[in-house]
Amino acid sequence: MSRFAPATATALASRALAALMLACLALAGFGLGGCADEPAMPSGMAGDAERGRLLLRQYGCGSCHRIPGVAAAAGTFGPPLDRYARQVYIAGVLPNTPEHLVHWIVDPQAVEPGTAMPDMQVSAAQARDMVAYLYTLK
Repeated sequence: MSRFAPATATALASRALAALMLACLALAGFGLGGCADEPAMPSGMAGDAERGRLLLRQYGCGSCHRIPGVAAAAGTFGPPLDRYARQVYIAGVLPNTPEHLVHWIVDPQAVEPGTAMPDMQVSAAQARDMVAYLYTLK
């Protein structure tokens, strides 16, 4: 009889998960993206980040959200948007991609009926600019 007990399937799975998590953290720490890749703006979606920053202020997004770099954007009703580019989901339902974020900003009720996010009548072009700014928040 061996003095070491055989590893159970659960123990092996736990070790594999821990190793995977460490690998992801290591890759992220070296700036290689790893498991937490930040979404990139597709070339056809490119917006103007500075114009987007001004639009976020113009549309009053800061009345609900805290948004770094946007004057008076200190709201606490909606989630803070600092480090937005690192978020995994939009409204907890859509993977965080530029295309999905444009859709969310333009028509939030179509994405999540009953959401507190109002339809601000933002055009797709304006939303692309807003998205360009939000993706600078890393």
